[in-house]
Amino acid sequence: MNWTREQRNVTIAAYLGWTLDAFDFFLMVFILKDIAVEFNTKIPQVALAITLTLAMRPVGALIFGRLADKFGRRPTLMINIAIYSLFELLSGLSPNLTTLLILRALFGIAMGGEWGVGSALTMETVPPKARGFVSGLLQAGYPSGYLLASIVFGVLYQYVGWRGMFFVGVLPALLVLYARAHVPESPAWRAMEKRPRPSLLATLKQNWTLSLYAIVLMTAFNFFSHSTQDLYPTFLREQHHFEPHTVSMITIVLNIGAIVGGLFFGSLSEKIGRRLAIFIAALIALVVLYLWAFSATPVMLAIGAFLMQISVQGAWGVIPVHLNEISPDEIRATFPGLVYQLGNLLAAVNATLQAGVATAYNDNYGMAMAIVAGVVAVVIAALIFFSRERRGIDMMQSAEEVAARA
Repeated sequence: MNWTREQRNVTIAAYLGWTLDAFDFFLMVFILKDIAVEFNTKIPQVALAITLTLAMRPVGALIFGRLADKFGRRPTLMINIAIYSLFELLSGLSPNLTTLLILRALFGIAMGGEWGVGSALTMETVPPKARGFVSGLLQAGYPSGYLLASIVFGVLYQYVGWRGMFFVGVLPALLVLYARAHVPESPAWRAMEKRPRPSLLATLKQNWTLSLYAIVLMTAFNFFSHSTQDLYPTFLREQHHFEPHTVSMITIVLNIGAIVGGLFFGSLSEKIGRRLAIFIAALIALVVLYLWAFSATPVMLAIGAFLMQISVQGAWGVIPVHLNEISPDEIRATFPGLVYQLGNLLAAVNATLQAGVATAYNDNYGMAMAIVAGVVAVVIAALIFFSRERRGIDMMQSAEEVAARA
């Protein structure tokens, strides 16, 4: 497979963009207690910052997606990365909790924009045969960011404190310089650049069944990831009473499984199709469910976590390419990110739902996680074959056809 230097640069920039976006997000997870102590409040009040970040992501997907569809993927991506880096820096300067909450909400807007713009730029640029692998690589950016945040917290926190963690989070801004020097604009966007295009609402109305289906699918996908991640550290600490070091090691193993799963099933989808790859990955969760949720020893739980995330992020690894391939050409920078983030918003009740089930059954977090993850795995396996299979479509030709009709 022949790659040009520009195609490699686009892939590197998009992967690092999502990795560093996730890195900035997950830094917050490690310092909730410290912020609560400094601002003389409780952890749930500080944790509201995470909720606000997630809730504002659909707004960012819409704003930055529209900018990318109108003005180009490359400049929008650079602005997007610069903005989320700025809000990360300002978070470290927060004089009080209210300011921090506002800044984390604004960070959520910027975070919500990066995935859709980066994935559109990449999928429209790389060779069609490479899309499956690149899709898995892009999605692996999320657990890569989590892993990086874990390492930075372990190495630097004792020296820089919670505010310093946010200052470290400004480093992604350097990626803007790389993008400016080495990343070209999407050829598919250039094909439509000068042509009039229908509005977002007109395009969504014309494709309303696809839009509704994609939001439902992405709600299920977000339940899949959140149900296996959000309360997992709590499960290890509260139900198994493991010390922080053991929890950290299992979390690292979990994220390695996520990266492996995304790369493997993303690549596999190039051979067997997007829908079948997602179907197989989702059903693996049912096979490893008992090992993952009901094992007793750290080693067995780590193996279960590794295999479960191969399933979850294996299915997710196909999503960037699949959503871009089924997306209307006119709104490819908006559509994937918007339906993804709306699904994320609808799945935001997961932690409350699972915690409620666990509390009702004597703090049995394993059972609560197993119920939700098992049900959602079946739902995804059933839903995915209602989608269209458009593996390997020529996005350049498709964009030119849209431009010619305009």
